[in-house]
Amino acid sequence: MAQLVQGLVLGLLIGGVYALMASGLTLIFGVLNIVNVAQGALLVLAATITWKVWSVTGLDPILLACLMGPLMFGLGWVLHKFVVSRIAGRPASMSVLLTFGIALVVEGVLTLWTGNVFHSATPSYFSQSFRIGAIALPKAQVFAFLLALVVLAAFYALLRFTWRGRAIRASAENPSSAALVGVRPGPTSSFAFALGSGTAGVGGAALAVLYPFFPASHYEWISRLLGIIVLGGMGSLPGALIGALVLGLAETLTATYASLRWSTLVFYVVIVAVLLIRPHGLFGTRVREA
Repeated sequence: MAQLVQGLVLGLLIGGVYALMASGLTLIFGVLNIVNVAQGALLVLAATITWKVWSVTGLDPILLACLMGPLMFGLGWVLHKFVVSRIAGRPASMSVLLTFGIALVVEGVLTLWTGNVFHSATPSYFSQSFRIGAIALPKAQVFAFLLALVVLAAFYALLRFTWRGRAIRASAENPSSAALVGVRPGPTSSFAFALGSGTAGVGGAALAVLYPFFPASHYEWISRLLGIIVLGGMGSLPGALIGALVLGLAETLTATYASLRWSTLVFYVVIVAVLLIRPHGLFGTRVREA
């Protein structure tokens, strides 16, 4: 019983971090109709910078999220302004090719910078745990979960209570009607893409502590994120949250009761199963084609 509770707790902790990482990807798809394949590469880029700053200065990698969020927000704004906006209105397949190219460029730069070897930030609390009876809560996962909780709450408040957030939600639901009431599509799209990239920055800081990574590991991460938003429904933020928690639990329980090797397959199995059984996911909107 204690093993089951331990698995459930760890699954919820990692599911919260996955929710943060996937929220930006589903936001970008919902507003811009872009499948941002480069989101995994931005995540690894942020993790690499976090690891580098931590190794040089000794600053806490989780707290470095305060630096990585704005940094990746700025990079995302530049990418959209000068690269991604060039394909506005084109088919979604164009966005896949373009963002895949961005991902390859990021991977190449990181390989030249740090080499194609594994890295990981290991602060002093890395191997320590809080204990509640027989349940152990790794401090790194608890701190990363709390970070994700704070950022997701701020994310929700921004989208719910600010004019810019309402403009993003209006553009996601009906771009034409949003334009009629004064929402300018260009700046709104740039802000949404930058916001999505900013979540990759914060998520990357957590990734630097929780998992070993190397430049080409962005393929694994974009697969995980796509599995989450496909399950939750492309473009649905509540769906990304539920999907992340479900897959976090599934991954942890698979590692606990089967094998760590099999746990990474959970995301690929979910992508295939959802596309076959319920293509619009749990909270996605069914689209009727003419």
